[in-house]
Amino acid sequence: MNDKTIATHNGNFHADDVFSIAALKIIFPSFKLIRTRDSDLIANADIVVDVGGVYDADADRFDHHQRGGAGERENGIPYSSFGLIWQKYGLEICQDNQDVANGVDSGLVSTIDAIDCGHVEGIYDGISLSQTIGMFNPTWQEDSHFDTCFDEAVDFATRVLTRFIASANGGISAKAIVAKAIEDAEDPRVIVLEKYTPWKRTVHALSEEALYMIYPSQTGQWRIQTVPVEPGSFEDRKSLPKPWAGLSDKELKDVTGIDDAMFCHNGLFIAGAESFESTMKMATIALEV
Repeated sequence: MNDKTIATHNGNFHADDVFSIAALKIIFPSFKLIRTRDSDLIANADIVVDVGGVYDADADRFDHHQRGGAGERENGIPYSSFGLIWQKYGLEICQDNQDVANGVDSGLVSTIDAIDCGHVEGIYDGISLSQTIGMFNPTWQEDSHFDTCFDEAVDFATRVLTRFIASANGGISAKAIVAKAIEDAEDPRVIVLEKYTPWKRTVHALSEEALYMIYPSQTGQWRIQTVPVEPGSFEDRKSLPKPWAGLSDKELKDVTGIDDAMFCHNGLFIAGAESFESTMKMATIALEV
């Protein structure tokens, strides 16, 4: 299984062929890579990526440059070679977790496909991952070989892909934990997490009542954080009490009457105390203001 020959084009490379090889590297930890446009070498390869003019997933041919392309998603984003590879191998790469595979496709694969195919409507401004990969190509002032630079880009892309998969998996796992916390809350306005877990998307999807999140910090103390009116907003459903703004230690203890109160951000969106019980007192006070 690991003695396959994989062919892709030589010369200048882009994010789609680099990430395609990075994805295949996860499935086939060792293989012979040929970067060529020689038709005989391409025909004899086990897997062909981004060259050859053929898309046939069953035959492991993954090009999208032929007339008519290689199809598109329901949202209109065409498939580049990375998307074609992901359609066949993405689920296996994500250990048969379809939700994770879908998340990686929507957040990473489809963006690279869109940029590669010139379908840039809705793609954010600023330097993209595709441009970052492109900068691994040697400049006209450098003597570096394209194949060496390609290998460096694949190593980088492999790391990005594995971390993206881990992040997608973490987000999906977090959703179930946060949903359970919402369901178990004694007061639907105050949601308690036993461990910090990414919560904003799930809270906004499942709870219109939640105002404050309570969770332990990495250093062992506890935090209370406001729920924004919508994801990405700096406006809160209910801010912490104004007299707390910017106070810490003794000043905050005097104002709150909580003997282990630690701090409150000047923006009134997060505060903390040493103990869970004290942080819950903070929530009680905040609710009554």
